Amino acid sequence: MTIMMLALIAVPAQAGKQLISLGTGGVTGVYYPAGGAICRLVNLTRKSHGIRCAVESTGGSYSNIQRVEAGELDLGIAEAGFLYRRVQAGGSRQDSRLRSLFSLYTEYFTILARADSSIQNFEDIEGKKVSIGAPGSAQRLMFDLLLAVNDKRAEGLVTPVELEAARQAKALCSGQIDVMLYTVGHPSGAAREATRDCSSHLISLRGAAAQKLVQDNPWLYWAEIPGGTYPGNPHSTRTLGLRATLFASDQLSEQQAYTLVKAVFQQIEQLRQMHPAFSGLQPSTMAQGPFPAPLHPGAKRYFTEAGLLPGPENQIYSGE
Repeated sequence: MTIMMLALIAVPAQAGKQLISLGTGGVTGVYYPAGGAICRLVNLTRKSHGIRCAVESTGGSYSNIQRVEAGELDLGIAEAGFLYRRVQAGGSRQDSRLRSLFSLYTEYFTILARADSSIQNFEDIEGKKVSIGAPGSAQRLMFDLLLAVNDKRAEGLVTPVELEAARQAKALCSGQIDVMLYTVGHPSGAAREATRDCSSHLISLRGAAAQKLVQDNPWLYWAEIPGGTYPGNPHSTRTLGLRATLFASDQLSEQQAYTLVKAVFQQIEQLRQMHPAFSGLQPSTMAQGPFPAPLHPGAKRYFTEAGLLPGPENQIYSGE
């Protein structure tokens, strides 16, 4: 039985039972199994707290933020950059309705090119057909930021192609595009398809532009995709990373948030086994951020009890 099926099993009606909805992403990404894993852990202990968690496939970060703010979803998963920028756009942090629950795994700005291409670094994409992602996607955000640092625009530099994440690998292998961009946790089904079906290789991201992005955006950091993650890519690939974050609105009660966080953290070993991207998760890292939106009082309550409350050195942009 899949994680998703287990997460959505109905339970008998009972007094005080509450249904919590969690927005994830497309079925080919990592958000979908991440949401399924979180809901499964909550549901495994639901007899003690009365909360049932149900996942929903969505358009990803941007969609989840909009729908949580609108009250259509209780929880969502999003890239830290989207959350951070949304909170900043709303004025002061105190005015934002978004609240962080905990950090998840690293997402990597991933660049893939076919083995038969001459593309060896990011600068080689000039004049190429590049999948820049759908509007509102994380890869579009990262691509636009990199170009802005260099005072460039996609038009005239590359031939931009807007593709949903699930279509990119096939487009790369068929020659519809020369470069595939994806901000995703690894291993990724789409990256595996591209490396398996047409011997695509990962491109490292280096240089002054990327360094300036890290300096100017506190939600970004240098990261490496481990060598051997995909066929034909034996060496580590340096790129930019950011944290996937589980978040809610301030309408989620303190008790609900506390219960959800506790259910996940007390079953961390099971979570690590549910997807390869989760294998390195550590409670200390998940609880210490840095958080792109203010920490939810319910999460703070659990972290305090567990001795995991973020310290000053980790509060880069938590505002706590």
